[in-house]
Amino acid sequence: VDMGNWSTVTEFTLIAFPALLEIRISLFVVLVLTYTLTATGNTIIISLIWIDHRLQTPTYFFLSNLSSLDILYTTVITPKLLACLLGEKKTISFAGCMTQAYFYFFLGTVGFILLAVMSFDRYVAICDPLRYMVIMNSRACLLLVLGCWVGAFLSVLVPTIAVACINTHLIEKINFLLSALVILSSLAFTTGSYVCIISTILHIPSTQGRQKAFSTCASHITVVSIAYGSNIFVYVRPNQNSSLDYDKVAAILITVVTPLLNPFIYSLRNEKVKEVLRETGKCAGCAGFLHS
Repeated sequence: VDMGNWSTVTEFTLIAFPALLEIRISLFVVLVLTYTLTATGNTIIISLIWIDHRLQTPTYFFLSNLSSLDILYTTVITPKLLACLLGEKKTISFAGCMTQAYFYFFLGTVGFILLAVMSFDRYVAICDPLRYMVIMNSRACLLLVLGCWVGAFLSVLVPTIAVACINTHLIEKINFLLSALVILSSLAFTTGSYVCIISTILHIPSTQGRQKAFSTCASHITVVSIAYGSNIFVYVRPNQNSSLDYDKVAAILITVVTPLLNPFIYSLRNEKVKEVLRETGKCAGCAGFLHS
């Protein structure tokens, strides 16, 4: 091999959104507000779960992990994007790019596996309620969450290392296969869980009982639909030679908008969370009044 023809890449130029300054400023403001709301909303959910004993159950334990994941997921991308929108330096080092890419796909993979685990939690709660606390005990919940992180770590590590070593067409095929494996297999598991859940709900004799059972799954179904729908549309494609601008917009929606929606979906559609939130707000108001 003629080593003289080799070159070393030390940094990449980030084109981001090369539009007029006014448009970039507007986008900057929108992203700052969205990122702030995402961090605030998810932090509130995490805080409520950890301070109120009524929310210290397996379901909300998984939800607190999902909220933590959403904060980390947006933090991997948003600060650098904001810097590129208005900053003069629009480059990223090779090591920085590989690190960002790894954590982006790593956290995204954790999210899909965690959604599948949350569907299993709903399956046990509705299909085997008498043994729910036995099956979903503290040790089992910790092992399931640990499995999400370890499984994602191993599945993303090899292709991230290989991206600097092998042909880009081969990398694209590997990424497609891994994306299909993670997204579609976790979706299949989630779908199977909900087939059993719906079958069980339909056999509940009372209408009120069916509505109550289904309401416990509504938030998770909404989040699953948004997450899988958007990511399958973007990533599970054997040929990704689509418009670059389209891919940028789609990536922004997945990275920024989806984590913003999750805390609102779980708080607005969950009566127990809303009840705790109202009581916490009242207590905070009373404390402020007494302090003044």
